[in-house]
Amino acid sequence: MPSSIPVTEVPVFGGGMFPVRRVYCVGRNYLDHIREMGEADERDPPFFFQKPRDAIVHDGARVPYPPFTDDLQFEVELVIAIGSSGKNIPVAEALDHIWGYAVGIDLTRRDRQYESRDRKWPWEMGKSFDASAPCGPIAPARDGRYFKGCAITLLVNGVEKQRGDIGQMIWSVPEIVAQLSQQMTLHPGDLIYTGTPAGVGPVVPGDVIDARIEGLPSLTITITEREA
Repeated sequence: MPSSIPVTEVPVFGGGMFPVRRVYCVGRNYLDHIREMGEADERDPPFFFQKPRDAIVHDGARVPYPPFTDDLQFEVELVIAIGSSGKNIPVAEALDHIWGYAVGIDLTRRDRQYESRDRKWPWEMGKSFDASAPCGPIAPARDGRYFKGCAITLLVNGVEKQRGDIGQMIWSVPEIVAQLSQQMTLHPGDLIYTGTPAGVGPVVPGDVIDARIEGLPSLTITITEREA
């Protein structure tokens, strides 16, 4: 038996660490991204998938190009950090369960995701791999309505690739929490990646990815060579 299993934590803006329990992700939550991918009905309800919690890496991380892909892509996302437990949470009470927010990147093996889609397999092959969930420092919660007009952007080597507005999400922050709590009991330490705007694209070793959301600490990672 292993003597100990490392605890996954994310730095808190201003000091301290936030221990992570689970990592959930929302698929297809911006209309422009649905349209660029061309693979879903715009009226579909939200659906969720998971990444392993040890897939989290912090701001400043050097992320090796992953195995089993030739098409690694970025997706900038708002991350919700849950602070109190709940199930079947009403939308009107959802903000009371949020501890804070962060900038995240959903790294995706796009070729494997497409293969999973075509074969009707689960998404894990394209989404759930080592270092696939970069997360910036978590800022303690403010009123979730603040994000209605916030810019969300991603740059690669200083060139802007994604730009959207948190208010463009099909399912708002309170709605996401309420919807997920109907499927899973949420507990402190859960992170929810809330979907990405249009403009996703590939990266290669040497690329520097800079993800930003207005009012939150930024997140920067560097893609390095594939490990032997």
